[in-house]
Amino acid sequence: MVPLLKVLRVLRPFFKRDEGSSTVEFVIIFPVFMTVMLSSVEAGVLMLRHVMLERSLDLVVRTLRLGIDPPADEVELLEDVCENVMLIPDCANVLRVELTRVSTASWNVPTTGVTCVQRGEELQPLLNYTLGADHDIMLVRVCAVVDPFFPTTGLAMRLPLDDSGGYALVSSSAFVNEPS
Repeated sequence: MVPLLKVLRVLRPFFKRDEGSSTVEFVIIFPVFMTVMLSSVEAGVLMLRHVMLERSLDLVVRTLRLGIDPPADEVELLEDVCENVMLIPDCANVLRVELTRVSTASWNVPTTGVTCVQRGEELQPLLNYTLGADHDIMLVRVCAVVDPFFPTTGLAMRLPLDDSGGYALVSSSAFVNEPS
């Protein structure tokens, strides 16, 4: 017991000093502060990407609805959407577009989720692409798989990620084909 008292007596002057107290507070608060800051940047980037995807889809749907030079196939429709999306890198390889006719007799709206790109796989599943006729109700669904901006932050770690580490941004719109 005596050696312990001697050690405490020697260390007592160090316990009374307060020169490093702000460093301890900084070390405790800094990781929390940085996590909050980087998560807010991640949320901002996610929202900007989604807004740009929605805007691009709205512009494409406007031209589809009016029948102004409709795209001949899925690839051309994808290029039209990618033309206006600025914040999704490598848009043509991470975006999938499907165009489906909705029957007014049965209202067969697709109940399955949007098919997204399976990064890392060469063969991608076929999507429905139908231009429809006059007065048909059409449903356009778009899915982009993008990587988190800061993958180790709190928000990015809570996003539902696919096998390749990306999250899906999904946008959809419906319109009626104008008569010719």
